[in-house]
Amino acid sequence: MILAKKVRIRPTPEQEQQLWRSAGTARWVYNLTLARQIENYQNGGKFLHDGVLRKELTQLKQREEYAWLYDVSNNVAKQAVKDACDAYKKMFKGQSKKPKFKIKKRSKPAFYNDTVKFKVKDSKVLLEKIGWVATSEQLPESDKYSNPRVSFDGKYWYVSVGIEQEQESPELSDEAIGIDVGIKELAVCSNGMVFKNINKTAVVRKTEKRLRRLQRKVSRKYEMNKEGSRFVKTCNIVKVENSIRLLHRRITNIRGNHIHQATNAIAKTKPSAVVMEDLNVKGMMKNRYLSKAIAGQKLHEFTRQMKYKCEKIGARFIQADRWFSSSKLCSCCGRIKKDLKLSDRTYECDCGFIIDRDMNAAINLSKLAN
Repeated sequence: MILAKKVRIRPTPEQEQQLWRSAGTARWVYNLTLARQIENYQNGGKFLHDGVLRKELTQLKQREEYAWLYDVSNNVAKQAVKDACDAYKKMFKGQSKKPKFKIKKRSKPAFYNDTVKFKVKDSKVLLEKIGWVATSEQLPESDKYSNPRVSFDGKYWYVSVGIEQEQESPELSDEAIGIDVGIKELAVCSNGMVFKNINKTAVVRKTEKRLRRLQRKVSRKYEMNKEGSRFVKTCNIVKVENSIRLLHRRITNIRGNHIHQATNAIAKTKPSAVVMEDLNVKGMMKNRYLSKAIAGQKLHEFTRQMKYKCEKIGARFIQADRWFSSSKLCSCCGRIKKDLKLSDRTYECDCGFIIDRDMNAAINLSKLAN
């Protein structure tokens, strides 16, 4: 199976300038492709394939005002065209919404590097038109790398690449684990394992409190420096916005690390099967009272990680039907309690069975593996 490996790179100041040029070119070409697709659709044309748009881009580079496109690798622009076309294909298949233009302020700086020209040696990687760049750790050497990408997370540059690895074949237990995810706790497993909600810890709460203060501070600074209907960005505003960006990065890393630790702990028990609910996260986000708490749990990312870690150890991953009443079904007698409310945290059945609501749901899910 192919697993991605992501490591930090340490470019020199000259190399970092070239990294920014490549990321900016990828964003500009992506937006150009979207604009071309929209223009063609408004004129009554059909979807333009990436091969056609790549030829148009090659002709565009012949013009003098676009000579700066030669400063970066040709594969950066070509892959940006393909990424934009793939985004439209996903929209047609119903897998995503309509692709949007990438804004410099909000989009993540990233670009593609050709797999053939991607080399690794002595804690260094070779990037096109950038040269050998030092890495914080040695990347595994492989005959073939897949989809190398260079990205910036707001503080450091990283390179991620897919490496083909042999699938592990450990001896699995006969136990099937049901996992009930939620807001009170991140996950409750049928074997008794409980993973807390990281957003309720002091570390995240203090960071979010600091974030709110800085957001109010930068808002006041914008109002103080307003000239008519135009907002002026001063050096102090830039400093505060940089601090806000780093706090967002810190919160994201804390949540991501917690999910990795939870999914790793479940995979280390070596279950024969893992059963989870097929949650309608998009519909749950429409609840304005719970949307922020649901977004902070990153439930889709938890499911994604659990899925590939089950595949890694050779365990079955099962998703229950979206309408399966795991919480209302009694795990002892099989009756359905139709009047169960979200506020009821303890499940009490007419048969006398009393259990925690989430644990009851996890046990019901584990039974689906049989």
